[in-house]
Amino acid sequence: MEELYANYFNMTIIAGALPSVLRGFLVTVEVALAVIVIGVALGLGLALLRLPGWKLVNGLITAWIELFRTLPQLVILIFLYFALPYAGIRLSPFAATALALGAVLSAFAAEIFTAAIMALPKGQWEAAQSLGFGPVRTLRMIILPQSVRLATPLVTNRIIAVTKGSALGVAVSLNDTLGAAQSYMSITANPSPLMLAAALYLAFFIPLVALSRAIERRMTLS
Repeated sequence: MEELYANYFNMTIIAGALPSVLRGFLVTVEVALAVIVIGVALGLGLALLRLPGWKLVNGLITAWIELFRTLPQLVILIFLYFALPYAGIRLSPFAATALALGAVLSAFAAEIFTAAIMALPKGQWEAAQSLGFGPVRTLRMIILPQSVRLATPLVTNRIIAVTKGSALGVAVSLNDTLGAAQSYMSITANPSPLMLAAALYLAFFIPLVALSRAIERRMTLS
């Protein structure tokens, strides 16, 4: 009887937490999408800026890559949210989380895209030039489509690894899935909302992992 009551009580807690945790889950999805856009776009841009071979630019990009590949994500997030205000720059929890994780993703994406571009035979540049293609047209129509295709499996895997760090946003009071669950748990003194949060994270990331594996298989077979 006591077990039935405990199960009923836990289900009641979960039902009560569901609206707020779902709102937090929406924030998690929005942060993940922002991280993907920032990280992939910036990473591709950095990879393209390395192509001309400018020493100063390449040095700065290499420093960016090493910095954000080395530092823990939480350290970057804490710095953006708590240290930047001393320089007059104040970021919301959402912006700090998205920018921190986006910077980390951009570092890995830049390396992946650079490797994919360098993996293509140099003869493709020469053949395009012989056909009257300029550097920009060659890059846009010949090099980029192939390199993006080569890089997609690795970039997808890295996206999953980095976006899982969105839960770190709770450290700067981001009201995401974990933050909402923790808030409700503190009110009810019951861990059931954390089980709900875990279930929502699984519902979000398992399809992404399955998509990543499908992309890898397709790229391997093609």
